[in-house]
Amino acid sequence: MLPILSLIVLLPLAGAIAIALLPNDRTTWPRWVAAAVSASVLALATYAMVTFRPAGGLQFVEKFDWVPAANIQYYMGLDGLSVLLVALSALLSLLAVIASWKMDKRPKFYFAMLLVLATGTNGVFSALDFILFYVFWELVLVPMYFLIAVWGGPRREYAAIKFFLYTLLGSVFMLVGILAIYLHPQGGTFDMIALVDRGFPANFQWWVFAAFFLGFAVKVPVWPLHTWLPDAHVEAPTAASVLLAGILLKMGTYGFLRVSLPILPEAWKSWSWFIALLAVISIVYGAAVAFAQTDLKKLVAYSSVSHMGFAMLGIAAGTAVGLDGAQAVNISHGFLSAMLFLCVGIVYERAHTRQIAEISGVAGQMPVYAGMFAFASFASLGLPGLSGFVGEFLALLGSWGSTLSYWYTIAAAIGVLVGAAYMLWMIQRVILGEPSHSIADAPDISVREASTLVPLAVLSLVMGVWWASTLQFFEPYSEALAKVLGG
Repeated sequence: MLPILSLIVLLPLAGAIAIALLPNDRTTWPRWVAAAVSASVLALATYAMVTFRPAGGLQFVEKFDWVPAANIQYYMGLDGLSVLLVALSALLSLLAVIASWKMDKRPKFYFAMLLVLATGTNGVFSALDFILFYVFWELVLVPMYFLIAVWGGPRREYAAIKFFLYTLLGSVFMLVGILAIYLHPQGGTFDMIALVDRGFPANFQWWVFAAFFLGFAVKVPVWPLHTWLPDAHVEAPTAASVLLAGILLKMGTYGFLRVSLPILPEAWKSWSWFIALLAVISIVYGAAVAFAQTDLKKLVAYSSVSHMGFAMLGIAAGTAVGLDGAQAVNISHGFLSAMLFLCVGIVYERAHTRQIAEISGVAGQMPVYAGMFAFASFASLGLPGLSGFVGEFLALLGSWGSTLSYWYTIAAAIGVLVGAAYMLWMIQRVILGEPSHSIADAPDISVREASTLVPLAVLSLVMGVWWASTLQFFEPYSEALAKVLGG
């Protein structure tokens, strides 16, 4: 049997090595190697998704001893929680390469870093051994640091170091939690699936949950651990912002759903109200601060804080519907945040500014671009019929039907209103009106640029109209997890 997951994870790493060995004078070769490798990985991930049986449990399993003396295994597999995230990672990695096609600053290093990042993200969503999971989790930090520090904006070094230190600090706490579980008498293994049934003491679970919470919450990011995100997005190149918002943030919510809730369910019962509180603050605070932004990219960055709050609210609810909502938010936000950051990058290339006050009347000068930007904005604000509505509606419904106070759901719904307001305000300022001087002679989007936006728009529409296209993957996992949590 073909080791599909090993190919999905390790093929980008092989591509990065191949790019490093290319002659320095062949400046166009790195992009073609990166595109070919990314397309191959997307084909494999699509095959895995299409042939996946939602009710079939773990599939595409690869398992053998890696470090026998420490009981560490090379253990990978896909279930309903991870299969779409792997496909999303593969898709956005290819789109990031296409969006970076004109990159001429150290192209070998740049495209190699994109591929190493794909190895890390694909590995996080595939690994089922704690140590293997941690290795891929840490690997992600390195290429993202260089993408921001080398190809970022004027404050790139500050943003890169802040990103690295925040996420590394969270990772240290996560490692403490992993070791605590392994060294506990009822642990003794790094097998993430086997640990689900160990029934650790409630007091032990509480402290370990706290350690994992810090590791995962920084990555989501949850207020008040979010401050690294706006700086990283504003300074990062467009492709890095796409991957940061579309994939890296999902690692945090995935960690809660893969580790914290199933392995530490008693601790979740103690922590759920606190998670819900921070989720609601993230939703309302992120939306309110986005409303106040004058930089287009910073507005989209703060919108990510708000939208990921809905995923955390679904996790805090612990019901099958709420957990479905959390996973739907993950996928939809991957589509829409990528679209929004790509749109910001496209207008920045033409206007050489991201200041909302200096960009107006885009629809009159760039009608196709304006249509795509408006589509992404309406989907992001939760318009029914598009993907943004699915996850937020289910998260709110799951929260209302859980043991959480109704006030959490009411406050989160207010956040939806504020989110719609800042998106409509942005559309009115940027897309409507008379074309500003900054885009007076700007051409509409090219075929290459459209090829990065159209697939995401189609997927958002399909998910918004045909909910079962994504929920069929989530539901078996959500129902099983809800039973463990007693929801």
